Amino acid sequence: MSKKKVYLIVAQPTHHSLSFASFENIKKGLEDAGHEIKTLDLYKENFNPVLVFNENKRRRDLQHDTEMKAYRETISWADHLIFVFPIWWSGMPAILKGFIDRVFSKGFAYEYDSNSKMQGLLKGKTAWVVTHYDAPGIVRFVPFLVHDYGVVLKNQVLKSCGFKQVKLYSLSSLVVSTPEKRTQWLKKLYALARAF
Repeated sequence: MSKKKVYLIVAQPTHHSLSFASFENIKKGLEDAGHEIKTLDLYKENFNPVLVFNENKRRRDLQHDTEMKAYRETISWADHLIFVFPIWWSGMPAILKGFIDRVFSKGFAYEYDSNSKMQGLLKGKTAWVVTHYDAPGIVRFVPFLVHDYGVVLKNQVLKSCGFKQVKLYSLSSLVVSTPEKRTQWLKKLYALARAF
């Protein structure tokens, strides 16, 4: 098994949650497999998700924002990105949406060709998106009930930015899950990361 450079990102403010336990189990599995890992806890880092445009900060210059430089460098370094987050009100946490808005900018993550067609610039990378939500799993296949923003991140963001493969793993019906079921989920996430 070849060793990978992995950027593991979590967006969950509660450290005793299943989302955060998932992050920790994935991290442990990657470590036990010998992969090189860099982690980002967006809440612990107090990441500022607010995107500002004014006379000093123009959208066309977003790729040069020095506040986002370290994040972009880590994404460039990584072979593989992993995002772990809960689905709230059918969306991703605002802090993660702000991270994508500020970091995955034109000129870094994508560009437009002469025909105004979007071209991904992060080619060759792969990703894994792990989401958690209380609703039953079936509802994410009913468009007017739940829009799983794991799917949005997978297709509209990462694949559009050139990622060659993005896998989505969703844990559902959490509100009625038993401790035993949650333990099984965490063990599976560890095993998937360990076999990555």
